[in-house]
Amino acid sequence: MREDELNLGFAIIVDIGKTLSKVSLWSRDGRILDRQVRPNEVRTQDGIRRLDTDGIGGWLVESLSRYASSNVEVIVPVAHGAGVAALTDGKLAFPPLDYEQSIPDDIMSAYRKERDAFAVTGSPALPDGLNIGSQLFWLDRLYPAEMAAATLLPWAQYWGWFLSGTAATEVTSLGCHSDLWTPDTGRFSPLAERMGWAERFAPLVKAADSIGTLRPDLAARTGLSADIRVLAGLHDSNAALLAARGFDEIAQGDSTILSTGTWFIAMRLPQEALATSSLAEGRDCLVNVDAYGSAVPSARFMGGREIETVIEFDTRRVDIKPDQPALIAAVPDVLKSGAMLLPTLAPGFGPYPAGSGNWTERPDDWYQRRAAVCLYAALVADTMLDLIGSRDRLLVEGRFADAEVFVRALASLRPDMEVYTANAHNDVSFGALRLIDPSLKPQGSLSRVEPLDQDLSSYRSRWLAGIGELVS
Repeated sequence: MREDELNLGFAIIVDIGKTLSKVSLWSRDGRILDRQVRPNEVRTQDGIRRLDTDGIGGWLVESLSRYASSNVEVIVPVAHGAGVAALTDGKLAFPPLDYEQSIPDDIMSAYRKERDAFAVTGSPALPDGLNIGSQLFWLDRLYPAEMAAATLLPWAQYWGWFLSGTAATEVTSLGCHSDLWTPDTGRFSPLAERMGWAERFAPLVKAADSIGTLRPDLAARTGLSADIRVLAGLHDSNAALLAARGFDEIAQGDSTILSTGTWFIAMRLPQEALATSSLAEGRDCLVNVDAYGSAVPSARFMGGREIETVIEFDTRRVDIKPDQPALIAAVPDVLKSGAMLLPTLAPGFGPYPAGSGNWTERPDDWYQRRAAVCLYAALVADTMLDLIGSRDRLLVEGRFADAEVFVRALASLRPDMEVYTANAHNDVSFGALRLIDPSLKPQGSLSRVEPLDQDLSSYRSRWLAGIGELVS
């Protein structure tokens, strides 16, 4: 990065995802100037999977030092929505749980009896620690003394505290399948009140609120100004939603944003209110809460993880640009052979949680196999969109927006919707930037996705028939 570009740096976005951690530098007019990425590692302590707070924290300080000569004024933290940190005496009481850590059966059984109904929270009962409430229920038993005295804060706001020293909580993280929030009332859930968690969470603020300035010790270590404001920040998928709202086509009318990464999360911005009771709790539907506190009907599956399970150690991913023509060219052979993947490769998740995941006929050809898994992802995403009543417009963002077979198959499966892609890599960060300046418009325009040349209707019918009795 050239020195003159560094001087244009106005804001830093810290994005702590499940798979990757990212730090990016942005100009005041909404241009990305630099980006750094680190794969996250899973740590264990006492035989329990933990989030890598020390590894990420050390890398984050080093990354921020890169921008010491920039004129940065604001830092915004963003993170996945299934982490929670406990602070005592101004430090972490213990390393936070990784949400893929299984919770003992007796603990989970007792927790399930305590949690509120889906109609109250919009949070489905999810495996492992994906409901923050289940993590807290177990942590209360693992660390009773520490938890009794702890200040709790969501994962995104943990990084806000790391940067500023101020503990805060905000609603997009609380309203993300946590069991802790009631979207209809904008209050903590009855469960959170009964368990005493509500009073232990740090003060509730808005995502765009400044919670403090950069800690003096971090300013000294990074060379950044101690006057830099730190915002509360937000849940990563909701940041992608904010980015999408920068496009006029999405801001107006009934639109859905499909955010793709480790998770594929569909979030609908309906013209009319949608009752929580109309959503299918047992099929990974849920209610998210946006940065303005409004309910957002959503559905999801672990698309990125499933795709990576299929391609295994292939070095050329389904979204890599040079391979797109060959992957598109492989589609006719996949359809002709009838090769298809049935759900699900992430048991317990998605619209077909009971599925065991298998091939009807596994292609030997490398391109055909990757094309087939893209068709699979499109079929599951199509189901998700039906479950939340998506119509009119769809914007696919994130890494897999570059996978042409996936997005073009989705356009073929939904001929009554306008399907678009935008910048595939920086939407979460740009959405966080719009917390600072909501008037910012995305660079460039949306690209309309053309359907595949092939008709997928018979392929979809065979796929649905193959699923059989998976849906209860």
